[in-house]
Amino acid sequence: MDVDVFEAHRSRLFGIAYRMLGSAAEAEDLVQDTYLRWSADDRGDVEHPGAWLAKAVTHLSLNRLDSARVRRERYVGPWLPEPVLTSDGTLGPLESAEQRDSVSMALLVLLEQLGPVERAVYVLREAFAYSHREIAELLDLSEANCRQLYRRASQRVATPRPRTEPDPAALQQLISAFLAAAQDGDMAGLERLLSAEVTYVSDGGGVVSAARRPVLGPDKVARFAVGAMHKYAAGVPYRFAEVNGVPAVVFGDMGVLVVEFEEGLVTGLRAVVNPEKLGFLHRQLSHS
Repeated sequence: MDVDVFEAHRSRLFGIAYRMLGSAAEAEDLVQDTYLRWSADDRGDVEHPGAWLAKAVTHLSLNRLDSARVRRERYVGPWLPEPVLTSDGTLGPLESAEQRDSVSMALLVLLEQLGPVERAVYVLREAFAYSHREIAELLDLSEANCRQLYRRASQRVATPRPRTEPDPAALQQLISAFLAAAQDGDMAGLERLLSAEVTYVSDGGGVVSAARRPVLGPDKVARFAVGAMHKYAAGVPYRFAEVNGVPAVVFGDMGVLVVEFEEGLVTGLRAVVNPEKLGFLHRQLSHS
């Protein structure tokens, strides 16, 4: 059945659109638009439905990126992607460090530096292992051009940090220690958990109160974390979840804190508290 064929590819289509746009809500819209095109098209000569669907959702994403970029430029404070629960396979399998990195908030923010076609080439190659020939067919480009675009994109988003498989139990223990120190106001204990280059980025979008600039350095991050915990999260129930491929903390319905690590220290804290960005995640959690 046509619906069954489409559903078999839904996760990949959503994964492409989400990585292209950083928005789960918009990715859902584009997957639905792709289905409408699929159901209305004369597919008598479609030999490879997966390729047809991937091409359709990629081109829809490219069309949407221009308006998304305008909204980013007007965004109040730091912009972060919409958080997505990844333990349920919504973004496809995340079995390796490379796959997890492809949905990390850190990388999705870096992808904002790329032009639309550069981003498409990088996403298709890095996250879904399409060959340059396959990408060329999906984007209606030459293979040589795709190779050049991928090389340039890789250089622009390159990060010196090694890709290693995290130990989820150890990371959750570290998060628990961080939360306990923040709740107790233990500045010295907090600073011992933070790397020298730690950053704290909070996305309120001008809808709710949040820092308008990144907070840098262990001393400032520790003080900010203690203040935020006491002012906004005191008494708020929280739960652990895997968000964008890493352990995170969901504070009731008020926000999500994604914690990034390296060598046993916290290197980054990304808090999404804009309620307009939390709907998709809360629907996921309600079904989990």
